[in-house]
Amino acid sequence: MALFTRKSARSTGPATTTAPEAATATATAAGPAAAPGLAALTGDYTIDPAHSDIAFTVRHAMVTNVRGSFGDHEGRLHLDGSDPARSTASVDVRIAGVDTGIKDRDQHLVGADFFDAGTYPLMTFRSTAVEPLGEDVYRVTGDLTIKDVTRPLSIDLEFNGAATDVYGNERVGFEGSTQILRSDWGLTWNAALETGGVLVGDKVKLTFDISAVKSAPAA
Repeated sequence: MALFTRKSARSTGPATTTAPEAATATATAAGPAAAPGLAALTGDYTIDPAHSDIAFTVRHAMVTNVRGSFGDHEGRLHLDGSDPARSTASVDVRIAGVDTGIKDRDQHLVGADFFDAGTYPLMTFRSTAVEPLGEDVYRVTGDLTIKDVTRPLSIDLEFNGAATDVYGNERVGFEGSTQILRSDWGLTWNAALETGGVLVGDKVKLTFDISAVKSAPAA
């Protein structure tokens, strides 16, 4: 099920075109057309941190990977089922919530060598554009701010579906990933290894597994 578009059924009969079909064909030629039922997804959503995950993977000592996550985050989405380009996303991540499974390493990450969470407590993302890449896949581009550095970032997200949960909440789900160079955001701390190379890789893979709940319409 696509969030904003659906593939039209393939025709096996004669190539006849009615007026409505001609209008649909014209819309398709101009760009993806939203299926009528998907308009119901339009609205504001709040990211549910209890059912979402923002995680990272970085090379350690040149031979293995360290994985961690930011469990303390909040965000809002606005989805436009008729025009995906008008959709937006805003996410705030509290750096102090970083968790790699080792307390000493987490304390190092939040300290001055890396994120300096005492001075810069939040990592933020503000979308600037949304582009459909294909059925169920969208590229969200925006500004990622870490410490005092803001740089553009694009994230490819796949729409996992929409459903009403057991409490009556309308939910949507997305998952995706991107890769950054931490040095682009001023995260340059490292240590040389006796055997050559460095302790922490520059490339960081970010992964997102997002569940968001639709907000009730304003009274």
